[in-house]
Amino acid sequence: MTVPPKVNGTPVDVCLTQRVRDLTPRAYAGLLLLVLAVAALLRGAFPLADPPWETPVGVVWHDEGAWTHNARNKALWGTWTVDRDNWNPMYVAPVFTALEYASFETFGVGLWQARLVSMLAGVLAVAALGAGVARLGGRGAGLIAAALLATNYVWVMYSRAALMEATMVAFCVAGWWAFVNATTGRHAGWAVVAATCAWLAYFTKASAVFFVAGMGLVCVAGLVETWWAGREGGGHVGQRGGAHHDAPLRVMLGALVGVGALAFLAFVLPNLADYVFYNWQMSVTRKPSYTVRAFVDRFSWFPVVHDIFTRMWFTFVVALTAGIGLLVRWRDTRAGERLLLAWIVVGTAELLVHDVGNERRLVFLIPALIGVAALALGREGRLLPATVADIPRRRVAWALPLLLYVAYLAVGALARLAFLYQIGPSVRLSAALAAVVAVALVATWPWIPRLLSARQVGLRGALALAGLLCAGDLVQWAQWAGGRTYENYGAMRVVAERLPPGTLVQGKLANGLALESRIVPIFVGRNFGNYDDRFRRDDARFVLTYVRPRVGYEGSVITEVLDAYPRRRVRWMVPVAESGTGEDMAALIEKNPPPEVPGAHD
Repeated sequence: MTVPPKVNGTPVDVCLTQRVRDLTPRAYAGLLLLVLAVAALLRGAFPLADPPWETPVGVVWHDEGAWTHNARNKALWGTWTVDRDNWNPMYVAPVFTALEYASFETFGVGLWQARLVSMLAGVLAVAALGAGVARLGGRGAGLIAAALLATNYVWVMYSRAALMEATMVAFCVAGWWAFVNATTGRHAGWAVVAATCAWLAYFTKASAVFFVAGMGLVCVAGLVETWWAGREGGGHVGQRGGAHHDAPLRVMLGALVGVGALAFLAFVLPNLADYVFYNWQMSVTRKPSYTVRAFVDRFSWFPVVHDIFTRMWFTFVVALTAGIGLLVRWRDTRAGERLLLAWIVVGTAELLVHDVGNERRLVFLIPALIGVAALALGREGRLLPATVADIPRRRVAWALPLLLYVAYLAVGALARLAFLYQIGPSVRLSAALAAVVAVALVATWPWIPRLLSARQVGLRGALALAGLLCAGDLVQWAQWAGGRTYENYGAMRVVAERLPPGTLVQGKLANGLALESRIVPIFVGRNFGNYDDRFRRDDARFVLTYVRPRVGYEGSVITEVLDAYPRRRVRWMVPVAESGTGEDMAALIEKNPPPEVPGAHD
């Protein structure tokens, strides 16, 4: 395999449109270390503090205990399941469970130990994204990508919570970085690393199937493109450098199949019934609706229902615009760029089919959007390639539905501020504005694309712009840090002080409040977990649940349990922080108290 020539240490073969001037290796290394230090600080500072609740980002704190349930069992009692436990998320998140267990076994069971896995994963994702973008677009672009991901407010908050998103996304980013290395002239062994990381992401959270599928599609597309070009006698035109670039794609495709087969034989097949239940019946068939109205809702809600795209609006719009440019010059894009685009497109398709109602489901798009935006700003200094302006208007008119939806995404993320959290008015306003933008684009063609492709931003300008974006995120983080609370950790300590080790407690909130104690929580979900015997667990004297904002705020199924015990009494209450009211309260309720127990609070 030939080694491509380099400019300032950056392969010309890789950096197709890279301006010659770039950061020196010393400057890049120093600034990258600073970015990684900031990333670690933002994630590691105040490890016991509550996630944002006044202006939430979708982090549900009581899910931390639920998803670390099996790891906690193993660390405390030497077994993955305790009692007659029917809530075992290790079948849907085995990699996350194993990492959490390693943290508990090393440092003990507790809240910060549970969050440590996500904190480390968040920092590693920053390093991997920066390295991959630097490989494709030069050191300046890599630094921009690392800085934007290091400070992205929503991503930082998910990297501080003991939830699966941070670990899943870290494996996706690491897989993409290895994919870039494998397809830009480095050792083909990187292909095996990329495939392994893709499957590790999937077995961290099954929604990462989009990444496995995207990687496979990019490999197949590259191989088909080469085959077709060979038939025409023109050689490989899509991946510059010749047909030798197909070898990593073949290795990677084989590795995807091989690693997937090994995982199926080693984990899925021996646990087939539990695996199918947790990954299909509970996660797919039980939750989303697949009616026409449901699809219309998801398509229209996507940019307006959550704050995630609004908080990173400039980066979001740059990525959407640059993504169109990647589609236009598809045959001249690198495989790593194609995988970023597939990450966004296939991942969005998965969301639109499955669910956009929970903000945490959208988090995996953040690194890919930042990667595309960083390449546009740091490598090319423009949003569109010049060839876009050469496309005839009649061909643009055929793409009007796509342009209309992209305009809706870009406009909706900002227009929603006029009717914050009011979906109907936000959708109508965004749709009207998007129609104006799309029609104006076609009517004035090619004036707008010529404008976007002609104006260059120098590397210094791109770095300064990235610095301003990072500063905006740091302000949000500082606002959270200045008003941070520790209500949930305090509630966990109350549970540890007032309930003896081994106490059986029903309710999802029992899992959420268990990380600082040795109680035995009994998770009760709707048609899963310990649902079938929820009325027969008289051995569990207590229920932990919200009483404010309302009883059963964490899930209405718990009210059914409480209604089955009309003599129930509240033993004590403790403040927690979840909703924006700032007055949330959890309560320990004794289901069937003896007559001599006083009726008020202890």
